[in-house]
Amino acid sequence: MSNLFFVFAIISAVCGVISSIVIASLLSKRGIKINYPFIRVLIIKYVHQYRKITQQETGKPGPWFYSYVISMNLALVFAVIGIVLKTI
Repeated sequence: MSNLFFVFAIISAVCGVISSIVIASLLSKRGIKINYPFIRVLIIKYVHQYRKITQQETGKPGPWFYSYVISMNLALVFAVIGIVLKTI
């Protein structure tokens, strides 16, 4: 049963990575320089920049912001559940 939650965690993490790539691409198209070698470290900064820019444009955060936040939180929750079930 715990393996199923680990699979869900991996799927959620992959969705988060895809969201972060799209966010970086959209910021790059808006003229923001993306530091690709350090994107793993700076992705939180880029996500917040994306949120701020889309809020200024439309009045609410863009859909990729929610996609990133939700998928990464789900990955964490599924991983913790998987670990708990594995220790039981």
